[in-house]
Amino acid sequence: MAARSLEIGPVGIRAARTIEILRTERGLAQRELAARVTALGRPMSNTMLSRVERAQRRCDIDDLVVIAEALLVSPLVLLQGLSAP
Repeated sequence: MAARSLEIGPVGIRAARTIEILRTERGLAQRELAARVTALGRPMSNTMLSRVERAQRRCDIDDLVVIAEALLVSPLVLLQGLSAP
């Protein structure tokens, strides 16, 4: 059986960039955001978060929802990205 492709598509890349932008805008270190995500019930290390932000790790829907909650935004914001004013 062939291995499943782990290539991250354009929406995944957009979400990764948006997570990083929002995290830095809020003055959070990766370890701080990872701790918030963990406190919300979805264990995540800062290494895992770093890999998500660099689009080296797929962000499943459960991760996406809790990361959005930790950043105080809708998951839709992560999927659609931030638009320029």
